[in-house]
Amino acid sequence: GFFQSYAVEVDVKDASNVTCLYAQWMMKFLIKYETNSSDYKNASLDLSSPVTHNGSVCGNDTQAALLAIQFGDGHSWSVNFTKTNETYQADFIIFTYNTNDTAVFPDAKRKGLVTVIVKDMMHPVQLNTVFVCHHTTSFEAENVTEFFYNITMQPFVQNGTIGKKESRCRADTPTSAPTIPPTVANVTTASTTTSSPAPTTAPKPFENPDTGNYSLKTGNKTCLLASVGLQLNVSQDKPLLININPKTTSADGTCGNTSATLKLNDGNSTLIDFTFIVNASASVRKFYLKEVNVTLLNHLNGSVILNADNNNFSKWDASLGNSYMCRKEQTLEINEGLQVHTFNLWVQPFLVKENKFAIAEECFADSDLNFLIPIVVGMALGFLIILVFISYIIGRRKSRTGYQSV
Repeated sequence: GFFQSYAVEVDVKDASNVTCLYAQWMMKFLIKYETNSSDYKNASLDLSSPVTHNGSVCGNDTQAALLAIQFGDGHSWSVNFTKTNETYQADFIIFTYNTNDTAVFPDAKRKGLVTVIVKDMMHPVQLNTVFVCHHTTSFEAENVTEFFYNITMQPFVQNGTIGKKESRCRADTPTSAPTIPPTVANVTTASTTTSSPAPTTAPKPFENPDTGNYSLKTGNKTCLLASVGLQLNVSQDKPLLININPKTTSADGTCGNTSATLKLNDGNSTLIDFTFIVNASASVRKFYLKEVNVTLLNHLNGSVILNADNNNFSKWDASLGNSYMCRKEQTLEINEGLQVHTFNLWVQPFLVKENKFAIAEECFADSDLNFLIPIVVGMALGFLIILVFISYIIGRRKSRTGYQSV
């Protein structure tokens, strides 16, 4: 379970012992960190009791309100709120984690406190109104993903009384159409009724995913290009096939000289990270896929269904400056319960020029197919020549037999 830790409740009071800031919520952190062996691991950090809120500030017309908590072995989190005459809104979220916490970060190369600052995109809320968001909200920055859920929050509380009016986040706002969970393959179960069975029909084959086009930029310059269709095969409790919809998927990540990460977010229900590195020790510098991380969220309530990581890949390799292509379906084994299938893959994580893919180095399956096509055509032509030759011989023999009869 994702949010099985208890909900945090903070009631900040002013000098008159009257509530001035109230908050109740759940949250979790996924942190990618480097080990002493120069590998990267993913740590999961939950809130753990006790939680204190030292340093929280009520705020007023000239001073921002501050909600600050401390938890675990030296970890802390805070968010500040500013207000106008009519509204308030969150400003910055500051998260500090302690890599000396060996229970969370075993064998961490970097020791000490690491601080990550994120700009909160919360929309303005009317004063004396409670902000509520039951669905999952996430922020990503500097190898950290922060998840928030079941939020009830109000800064600048007036007269110590929590407002009765609610302002819901966009994810909680109902729409005219029902929320549709990720596409899955239906699992047929036996009927328990005694009525006559319906005629059986062959199951409809599961369709391949649509191909999405993704890119990252550094400033105004494109630094990574990817075109791929993605399908998840989850085989834990019930087999699930999930097609990633490129129309609802956004791309984020980082580019570098020796490493690059493409982060895909399918509408806050599926998060997939692909990390590429450059092999500088080879005689010819090449890049390859090193790590894939998948986080699967429940589309309806925001809980985490699955978080899996494999940082031992050596796939999709091509010379630095070229791109990698594989039109055939490929399978990435993340763990025993999860596979990622790729279709029509074309990727270049380094040295992109003029926003275009460079020369493609094709996978073995594609090159093998290209190699077989002329062989098959040649064999067909050879067989046709043999047939013509045999027909010619038979014709000659019949002609000679005719002459001898005369």
